[in-house]
Amino acid sequence: MAINLTTKVVPYTDEVFAKESKKSLLTNSDFDWVGAHTIKVYKISTVGMNDYNRFGADDNNWSRYGAVAGLDATTEEMTLKKDRSFTFAIDKLDEDETLQQLAAATALARQQREIVVPEVDKYTYGVMCANAGHKPEAVALTKENIYSEILKASEALDNAEAPEAGRVLLVTPAVYALMKKSPDIVMDTDFSAELRLKGVIAQLDGAQIVKVPAKRLPKNFGFMMAHPVATVAPTKLEDFKCHIDPPGISGSLVEGRICYDAFVLENKAKAIYYQTVPAAVAAASVAKE
Repeated sequence: MAINLTTKVVPYTDEVFAKESKKSLLTNSDFDWVGAHTIKVYKISTVGMNDYNRFGADDNNWSRYGAVAGLDATTEEMTLKKDRSFTFAIDKLDEDETLQQLAAATALARQQREIVVPEVDKYTYGVMCANAGHKPEAVALTKENIYSEILKASEALDNAEAPEAGRVLLVTPAVYALMKKSPDIVMDTDFSAELRLKGVIAQLDGAQIVKVPAKRLPKNFGFMMAHPVATVAPTKLEDFKCHIDPPGISGSLVEGRICYDAFVLENKAKAIYYQTVPAAVAAASVAKE
């Protein structure tokens, strides 16, 4: 006896997990690129201190205040380099015959969540790591040494006179697990709901702890302590749209364009501390995640 069993497709899409962006906690938008593709900012020098000559000028110096020096006024240039786009079409019958799971609006949201946001995040974190003012030698992080290594980062930022309030400690899930196992670390979890919504999971010695998947970070990433004042991360253009029945297509045409970049200000690079781990350790960590 033959029986043909029924196959049923339900109107449900098995979505891929995708983390929201947390780069706004580590960067700023102090400048805007409205009407421009490049921005230049000034760097002004200072002069050293002298011993005041209260008894009058001498043969080598006519001023009692010391030799008169000039100030340098140079500029650093920030030109937007990332102008990215995507496009895809959804046939009208394909949308109808997939129980509306293949719809333009939801497909666009999925594209932003799974492709656009991770790309922007990875690029921004890469720029920060590449231009960090503190780059100590790679070290294998363990539950025994993780706290002392984080304290070194705090000390480096303190000695660079970086702002204390607002520092962020960026870690991978593997490093966060080490922190949880460390007998020396007591993390503060008493902070505002607003910070929780932004992605802060705890605080340590005044720094907000943010956890990011390893695949959005550079290879050999250990942790990074940074103040958002150091990095400008503009998004000049975000243009996403759905065209219904455009010429040549029976259905929807989805297009997207985003123009963005990230820049570490040269005089504020010391507000970023980037600790790497040996390549073998990093590979093992990524494999676990």
